[in-house]
Amino acid sequence: MAGYIEDRWLKKKPNKDTGKRERTALWGQGKRYRVKGIPGVRDRSFDTSEDAKQWLAKAQTDTTRGEFVDPRDGAIPLAQYIEKHWWPGRSDEPSTAAPMRSKIWNHIIPFLGTTALRDIDAAVLRTWKAQLLTRVEASTAQVIWIHLSTILEAAVDDGRLVKNPCKARRSVKAPKPAKRKAKAWARPTVEAVRAGLQDRYRIAVDLGVGLGLRQGEAFGLGEEDFDFDAGVVHVHRQLRWDSKGRPYYCLPKGGKTRDVPLSPNLAKRVQDHLRRFPSVACTLPWRNPEPPTTELEARQRKPITVRLVLITSQGNRINYSMWNRLSWRPALATAGVLKKVGEKVRTYGGRSRRYPIYELSREDMFHVLRHTYASTQLEAGESIVSVSAWLGHASPQTTLTHYAHFMPGAGKRGLAAMDEWFGQDPQPNVPEKSLGAPQARNRPLKRR
Repeated sequence: MAGYIEDRWLKKKPNKDTGKRERTALWGQGKRYRVKGIPGVRDRSFDTSEDAKQWLAKAQTDTTRGEFVDPRDGAIPLAQYIEKHWWPGRSDEPSTAAPMRSKIWNHIIPFLGTTALRDIDAAVLRTWKAQLLTRVEASTAQVIWIHLSTILEAAVDDGRLVKNPCKARRSVKAPKPAKRKAKAWARPTVEAVRAGLQDRYRIAVDLGVGLGLRQGEAFGLGEEDFDFDAGVVHVHRQLRWDSKGRPYYCLPKGGKTRDVPLSPNLAKRVQDHLRRFPSVACTLPWRNPEPPTTELEARQRKPITVRLVLITSQGNRINYSMWNRLSWRPALATAGVLKKVGEKVRTYGGRSRRYPIYELSREDMFHVLRHTYASTQLEAGESIVSVSAWLGHASPQTTLTHYAHFMPGAGKRGLAAMDEWFGQDPQPNVPEKSLGAPQARNRPLKRR
């Protein structure tokens, strides 16, 4: 088996005259015993031969299994590993990269950055998790935990850790937010909020409720995406903004493009909207607004032109942040969904303007229209598979997890069947081939 121990203080071969091994020039300097000769493993020195023997045996075994990790590789601080090895290898879209970077640089590096990878154990994770939950909500803490686990999993793949401590420890687990059922609005609420919006933005509510669109998908929807003859809407993109305030187009969440049925009455509303507020051609880069540096990036980011259905009164694409602040929240307040809790004064060019401040309610943002679409479909008895496809979910299981409570018959049909079972004669009908069937007991056995 590969690998051996070298005594750095004595020569390998004994003196021919004395029969003893003579001292080397390194006598008394540094650690005496060095383990060498294991393929793919750096040499390592020890003070005692016993320590060297134990490490050699373990290294040989782990190398044979393909599980060897040199502890010295795990000595790198977490911050250095993230900044020099992990983050440069990411290729996330701006809409994903910006919030991820913010969470890592604000909640992981400041508190764990100086800790060596190999020193991140259960005790360190428990302390960090407890501190994290004092700064952010459990739902945000869960996302940050996932980011840390992803980083440490990469360290395992890079041969710097044996196991991911976020997964290997039973005494510490990821933060878990309280389970909340998806909220849907009743029709009067939808209509009240719609009425509170400027006329040109009311179609946004119709698209959310009628097609189950996410906000970015609604703002990125083009007139060419409507096939009025076939009664279908092609959801092939969304409008996003990066951390520098630059807009761009990209695929819907998870890259799930889809076709959603378009009801005749919704089609009439869309056509009426387009007559009064004609679509405007908007050309934006695809996937990434950063200027390309290579020919490949130039092809990948080649701008596309879409005739946007939803535009501002100035004929521009919509910035979702400003729209939420200046249009959506005031409409919610007008409908009685949110309350005004204060005012903010801003000065521009010597003029002061007062802006209302509304209470925060994440469950009443644009996404609630998507929940309302799902609830309406499921309560009408539509197939969970169809609804999942129209929503662009990864699988029907995802849809079921989020929206099972919108299915009025869930659990009741089975209960009714059981009740009917026990309400019948004590000897219910049994399949002919079943062992419990009476004819099976009376039928004579065939002789062979």
